[in-house]
Amino acid sequence: MDRNTILAIILTVIVITVGMSVQTMFFPSEQQAFQTKEGETAETVEVPAVSSVNTDSLNIIAVGSNSDAKPFVVENEVMVVTLDPKGASVDSIVLKEHKDGKTGKEVDLFLKDSSDSNALMMYADSTGEKAIDAVFDYTISETDKLTVVKFSKEFESNGKKFEIVRQYAFSKGSEYLFQTSVTFNSLDGSALPMDHYTIGVEPQVGPTFQTLNGNYDYRRAYYSLDGKNSKKNVNLKKDYFLLENNVDWVSTAGKYFSVVLVPQDGANYSTYFAQNTDDATVSQINSFFMTRKGLSGSSITDVYSVYGGPRISETLNRYDLANDNVFGLSNLHLNKTMDTSSWFGWLETILKFVLNFFYKFIPNYGVAIILLTLLIKLLVHPLTKKSMDSTAKMSALGPKTKELQEKYKDDPQQLNIAMSKLYKEEGINPMGSCLPMLIQFPVLLAMYGLLNNHFELRGAMFIPGWITDLSVPETIFTLPFYIPLIGNQIHLLPILYTASMIFSMKITQSGQPSQPGQESTMKFMTYGMPIIFFFVLYNAPSGLLLYWSVMNVLSVGQQIFVNNKKKAEIKANKADGSNTIKFKKNK
Repeated sequence: MDRNTILAIILTVIVITVGMSVQTMFFPSEQQAFQTKEGETAETVEVPAVSSVNTDSLNIIAVGSNSDAKPFVVENEVMVVTLDPKGASVDSIVLKEHKDGKTGKEVDLFLKDSSDSNALMMYADSTGEKAIDAVFDYTISETDKLTVVKFSKEFESNGKKFEIVRQYAFSKGSEYLFQTSVTFNSLDGSALPMDHYTIGVEPQVGPTFQTLNGNYDYRRAYYSLDGKNSKKNVNLKKDYFLLENNVDWVSTAGKYFSVVLVPQDGANYSTYFAQNTDDATVSQINSFFMTRKGLSGSSITDVYSVYGGPRISETLNRYDLANDNVFGLSNLHLNKTMDTSSWFGWLETILKFVLNFFYKFIPNYGVAIILLTLLIKLLVHPLTKKSMDSTAKMSALGPKTKELQEKYKDDPQQLNIAMSKLYKEEGINPMGSCLPMLIQFPVLLAMYGLLNNHFELRGAMFIPGWITDLSVPETIFTLPFYIPLIGNQIHLLPILYTASMIFSMKITQSGQPSQPGQESTMKFMTYGMPIIFFFVLYNAPSGLLLYWSVMNVLSVGQQIFVNNKKKAEIKANKADGSNTIKFKKNK
């Protein structure tokens, strides 16, 4: 790998380390109520606005005896959902088709201990402190394509009686999206004794993890402002973030799985995001609480769509066309919740298509990555060849440049003039190798995004016993103690990658002229920069390091070939008795 390629990779790592850049544009969604292809629609009651009091100061008391409080299961083709009558909430969502790499069990979308609240719990305040956690009565009914669970419970507050009805609708097919409605009904015809309520998603998104290391594994919160075609990353440096604006959706997500809550259009909402890093069971918990404001009248119904599953475009795109999902939803554009390589998402999509194309012929993603690397190397060969030719030409001028450096060692200005004249005579542009590398920068960034986030690499084996999962670092053995900046797991690929980078730099700089005083800079580029890369990329996914390592090997071979070719030209010139080096002009 030549020096300019490494500089381009440095820019790539800097861009990725700083964080995800501007994401692709997000289109506003059109939310519908419980509407199936058969035309079934949940009832919504509209009443005149009546003044009410603030919920935070209310004491809400459940009325009647408790029913069966035992959680129960609703299952479809792709997930098993455990519903809890306590709070009419979701205890867990287990994804049938996806395994947890650390436990070997099916992925549980929510990581929580016994002290954590369930997902989709209702609260009487806006920050998740006053849970409405009474035990609800429930009934289960079915249609041809839906399983519907209806929870209901009577409450009393300040002498006013009202009923809360929560309904969940699950597809019987292979959908990860379900819908839930919240209904408040006054039982005496008076205005509701509250002006807002909150729905929370508290448990951390699975699968299990020990540490989170930025771009290689993470948990983040996102939102899209109502009517704005943009995706926002929530900054939780202060452990909380309050968003007063209406949103198209809010989401908490890991690299491969996410929970997305899509509220009903036309209502007034605010969202409170929080992050807890003090939990003894889960090292980091990201949560959000969506508050429905402006409750009025004697009855109101709100409908939410909830996606809980993998971050795969094929499953997310089902809700762009009504005929593709059982709820008849359209134009949700949930694929906009996914992460891409910022400006070059379109290029990442193309590279993903080619990678999957190779995988169809050889069902091993490690081999597919190598084939894709070879293809990229062939496509950019004209650019890299031009860069390496320029480097080789400058290396061949080593004896002449040393003569000039010796001659003008006390006159740097005159040395620069003489060097410029020499380069001009030999037809060499010292900056000629930079532009080709800059043109390759989009490919480097897109490949980073692809191999760091491609869902199909999760659990994909390349070499049994060594690289068993291309989405995580490979481990050859585990130490009984921890090493600073590394940990206790020893990875072989970063070592091989660093060694190949040092070898590549030495080949590139072999015989290349350097200005006086630049020796320390050249040594830093040869040894210091690869060592820095070793620590930056130590916990990178195996697939990403496999790509860069293979690219290193190919670049080293190409540079050796070019250098030998230029040496042959020098010998030919000397055989003709010429003291001047003349290179073939590039077309």
